[in-house]
Amino acid sequence: MNTNYWEKEIETMSRQELEELQLSRLKNTINIASNAPYYKEVFEKNNITENCINEITDIRKIPFTTKADMRAHYPFGLVAGNMKEDGVRIHSSSGTTGNPTVIVHSQHDLDSWANLVARCLYMVGIRNTDVFQNSSGYGMFTGGLGFQYGAEFLGCLTVPAAAGNSKRQIKFITDFKTTALHAIPSYAIRLAEVFQEEGLDPTASTLKTLIIGAEPHTDEQRKKIEKMLGVKAYNCFGMTEMNGPGVAFECQYQDGMHIWEDCYLVEIINPETGENLPDGEIGELVLTTLDREMMPLIRYRTRDLTRIINTPCACGRTHRRIDRIKGRSDDMFIIKGVNIFPMQIEKILVHFSELGSNYLITLETVNNQDEMIVEVELSDLSTDNYIELEKLRKEITRQLKDEILVTPKVKLVKKGSLPQSEGKAVRVKDLRNNK
Repeated sequence: MNTNYWEKEIETMSRQELEELQLSRLKNTINIASNAPYYKEVFEKNNITENCINEITDIRKIPFTTKADMRAHYPFGLVAGNMKEDGVRIHSSSGTTGNPTVIVHSQHDLDSWANLVARCLYMVGIRNTDVFQNSSGYGMFTGGLGFQYGAEFLGCLTVPAAAGNSKRQIKFITDFKTTALHAIPSYAIRLAEVFQEEGLDPTASTLKTLIIGAEPHTDEQRKKIEKMLGVKAYNCFGMTEMNGPGVAFECQYQDGMHIWEDCYLVEIINPETGENLPDGEIGELVLTTLDREMMPLIRYRTRDLTRIINTPCACGRTHRRIDRIKGRSDDMFIIKGVNIFPMQIEKILVHFSELGSNYLITLETVNNQDEMIVEVELSDLSTDNYIELEKLRKEITRQLKDEILVTPKVKLVKKGSLPQSEGKAVRVKDLRNNK
């Protein structure tokens, strides 16, 4: 494969050069952060200055920053720069369970972010000759403007289609000869279904590259999407607190996501104890920004569970990779003493051709006992034969029990009967009275 780089000098730095750059940027980040009311208090309490950071592991002297800290100091308690003179954009989370988490950017921050997204897109083979369509929501959601500015910086002809309206998405793909598309995994599957409903072959479009992310998904689901749309689908990782998209991205070898270590310092910790874990062990991802001026974040607990892959990548890039996100430590639910992630359910369901892509896990308390109900839609091709459906239901139940060690109640429902979401798919409803 002909490997090309957006910024070869940075992307192929030796580990020693990369760590020297990280240490220099970390010291500068701490110096900047000390101007934020929140970090000023944290640093004074823990006697932290840039001079006490002599090697990268010294970052462990600094306490973690959490979403709760950001909400408690809403809206601007973590802003370190001169927001009145240099602040040019605010992004925030939805804030559906309290104050949103707010991030303020300077022009430097936005330029750095756009460059990172361009680096990611270039890495998977997208060039300035491509037509890039973005089906993310715009506005405060970072997937819209994040990919928009990155694709423009790369030089693509961009189609800011925004979320939803699948028939319009398909019209744009067809009429504008779109070659690259960004979509969340559940919506990519829905788009392929609408192609078919419109009498079109989804594999016959001009699409060749798909960027997927924003919700956890299995490799089986990725392969299903690739087959349905006739594309190569690349996994990406980002979050509002770390800018948005562009934090980590697969290369063309699809073997883990390169996390850009010139801009982010990566740690993996035990989510229960906060102890740092060695490379290769699954734990919670903790990130520190290294190239943000207005509002740097230090040791931010992402709640995402993954591991570091430090073996060399065939693409030649030296930045370490993180594995696909296993789930979030706060997505996990416990039933009958067993820790379960929704992706474990999906991993089983995706293997049954009789099933559609939409499913819902409901947790209820019945007669003082917790019960788990898995509703999953049947595909159009499924039979109405009760005996065959019952046989299918029992086999799904058996395989799920083998995977999660709990016997769920499986319900097979008609296609289209479960709620459709054009945002992140809602996979779990916890209705138990002991939450």
